[in-house]
Amino acid sequence: MSLGAAPAASYADAAAARLAAAYAHCGRIARTHYENFTIGSWLLPRRVRHDLAAVYAFARGADDLADEGATAAADRLAGLAAWEERLLACARDPAAADDPVFLALGHTIARHDLPLEPLRDLLAAFRRDAAGDTAALATFADVLAYCRCSADPVGRIVLALFGYRDPERQSRADDICTALQLTNFWQDVAGDLARGRVYLPQEDLDRFPESRAALAARAANDDFRRLLAFEVARTRDLFARGLALAGMVRGRLAREVRLFARGGLAILGRIAAADYDVFARRPTLTRGDLARLVLRGLLG
Repeated sequence: MSLGAAPAASYADAAAARLAAAYAHCGRIARTHYENFTIGSWLLPRRVRHDLAAVYAFARGADDLADEGATAAADRLAGLAAWEERLLACARDPAAADDPVFLALGHTIARHDLPLEPLRDLLAAFRRDAAGDTAALATFADVLAYCRCSADPVGRIVLALFGYRDPERQSRADDICTALQLTNFWQDVAGDLARGRVYLPQEDLDRFPESRAALAARAANDDFRRLLAFEVARTRDLFARGLALAGMVRGRLAREVRLFARGGLAILGRIAAADYDVFARRPTLTRGDLARLVLRGLLG
């Protein structure tokens, strides 16, 4: 009987090693891409960090497919369609995945019974980017609808990893995630323009008509500054509403919610301090800024 058990044990050991290597691969992807707001910071329990890294690696791979420079839109969309097929396949049978990202993600989905809808919503946002549908969003409601796919799924996935699936907490997480996405839009106006994307609503550009000249010249003018001040103010309101989530969750997740919100608010502060000129320099946080935010998170 012991002779028959050895191969089974060896197979289990090999499978466990392969899975550990897959999660390590996802962790490297998460660590080597700069973000203002780190995914799976050390404030979170170790037991969920590798799961968040798997989700991040999945989203990062899809984002890379959507942003493949000179690649034709049809080819990028085909790549995203194949990415979605691999998502569905890993959810059906995690062990069969031949890509470390999907091997890790499949096990995370199975272990936490994660819904696939948020992950597929992320892909829907990337498809819009690849197809050029974000070149001119007509209204702020349209921008929020885009954020519901591009940003809000992340918060819902994090909540699900901690066992929270109720609509009230999800709604407050949506506020935080949308506010973070909007913050990224406002700090990245110049970079997005270079990629043919304008996330500033057309109705707001109409409200401050000379702001269109600023976009064309890649240089701030008075109307553009007034426009961005308007966007920053409404984004701060979303953060204020979303911060209620910190009182609705426990332990380290509450600290992480505060850290993300304060990080976003700090970026908005940098935009305001630059007199809303995001063309001259992209507003970012330094390591010292991030350290102070973490310290504030630890102190509650």
